[in-house]
Amino acid sequence: MSSASKRRHAGTVAAAVPADDAGHGSWTHRLARIAVRPLLGTRVTPNHLTTARLVTGLVACALFAVGLYATDVWAGIFWVVSAFLDRADGELARIGGKTTSWGHAYDYACDTLVNALFFLAIGIGASGGALGTYAIALGVLAGGGIVVSNILSEAFENRLASGTRIYAGGGGFDFDDLLYLLGPASWLGWLAPMLIGASFGAPLMAIISAVKLRQLIRQGTAAK
Repeated sequence: MSSASKRRHAGTVAAAVPADDAGHGSWTHRLARIAVRPLLGTRVTPNHLTTARLVTGLVACALFAVGLYATDVWAGIFWVVSAFLDRADGELARIGGKTTSWGHAYDYACDTLVNALFFLAIGIGASGGALGTYAIALGVLAGGGIVVSNILSEAFENRLASGTRIYAGGGGFDFDDLLYLLGPASWLGWLAPMLIGASFGAPLMAIISAVKLRQLIRQGTAAK
């Protein structure tokens, strides 16, 4: 999912979700905000947390690729930690007044890489099971869909007012809080069904993002 609203410069104003409603008030953001407050005034920077998110995410992916239940359990733990660090870096940047265009670009690149590799990794891990080598193809399809969706979402959000997002959450949850569910799914042995679902869902999200971006561009052209 795109993190374009984490560290943003103002863009073209369009109808979208305001920052406070777009997820910065979600339960995971609030918890992350509490967790990073002790880091204010220290040498720890948002980019340090982003790097920790990248490393833990890559470790999770490496473990998922093994394809054993024992490693999937540990991978799920690393994944949940990585997902939480993805919240923490943005919160530290906001409350610490350390938002930068470089920080946003680094965070965005790490998010896109780790989230895409997750599905490729579980595809590799599942290739020894009933899905066979089709699992790898499904992983590529799901991961590719995430990359395209993130790129399109970033392009969409760059055209909006500061702090807006392409997809809204609700009920105290952000849209990309769904990523937390990938950890429990690995503990319950649901990785293969989730991979199949993602191979359809991720490309569908990319198509929806493309449609939204095209509509936004048309609106901007008509307003000129």
